Amino acid sequence: MKPTPIIITEKAAKQITALLDKAPDGTKGLRLNVKPTGCSGNSYVMEYIKPDENILGDDRFDGAGASLYIPKMHSWMLFGMQVDYITDELGNSRFDFQNPNETGRCGCGESFHVSVEELQKRKDQADSARS
Repeated sequence: MKPTPIIITEKAAKQITALLDKAPDGTKGLRLNVKPTGCSGNSYVMEYIKPDENILGDDRFDGAGASLYIPKMHSWMLFGMQVDYITDELGNSRFDFQNPNETGRCGCGESFHVSVEELQKRKDQADSARS
């Protein structure tokens, strides 16, 4: 079975739709970006795509009736990720990213890192399992 590049759950799709419904006029969509930050190196950031922004450098992923744009330069580290929208026991809601490619996370959970070497090992193992 071929892995799905990005999985968008029903709850995440509803929130994406709600955000786009109240987005500024001309908004092209919602982008899931990876920004350098924190002690582990990267953080997930959801942002509106402004009318004057180019989306040719993005991959578009559809699921459960919603779409997310991800910069092509970050797609490799997000492949196989599930995007969900959760509410914790205190009633706080947020997007939740379950990324199988993360090789570490900082203690507070704010940032993550991905090892290119680890991804290459996984790819090699998958390739040899297919042979």
